[in-house]
Amino acid sequence: MAWIAEDRRAVSAKSSDQPLLTDAMKKHLEEKYFPRYPTRRAVVLPALHYIQHTYNYLPAQALEELALFLQIAPSEVLDTASFYEEYWLKPKGKYLVSVCRSLSCEVCGSKELEAHLKRKLGIELGQTTGDGRFTLVEVECLGACGTAPVAMVNDVLHENLTVDQLDQVLNSLPADPHDYKDPTVNWELDEH
Repeated sequence: MAWIAEDRRAVSAKSSDQPLLTDAMKKHLEEKYFPRYPTRRAVVLPALHYIQHTYNYLPAQALEELALFLQIAPSEVLDTASFYEEYWLKPKGKYLVSVCRSLSCEVCGSKELEAHLKRKLGIELGQTTGDGRFTLVEVECLGACGTAPVAMVNDVLHENLTVDQLDQVLNSLPADPHDYKDPTVNWELDEH
């Protein structure tokens, strides 16, 4: 396969008048991450996670502002963000539904789960529902082969899934994804 090279050094994104990397966000990064890392450049990964958690993806304007803040080339930030699968460069749904496609999950019924989700949500893999609520993806392995088939909704793993159980999970999701917590964890104990 031939490599496709892009000169990203001079690429500029459309921007709004308001900064996406706000002063409060910069202060948070300075206080939380700068003391823990040897250079400003080393803060790129946690900063990308922080921005994505704030906007649910990585807006191009925020990437440029981050580069300026960290005093590195915008191309370095974009190359980092585009290298890792966990970063999204375009908007995704409030809920990211990841169906495992490993051999164990496939043997135990992940293809049926995937087909059901495509019908139920009316989208294909990699697409987002029109209301912006769900994005459906397939992932290589979620590391739960002993409890296959599995799927992850945002950061919550659901094991031994059937189509009916998956429907129950999706139907019980709160409007705000920040309110969604793993139902198998006792959160009162975790907070102490």
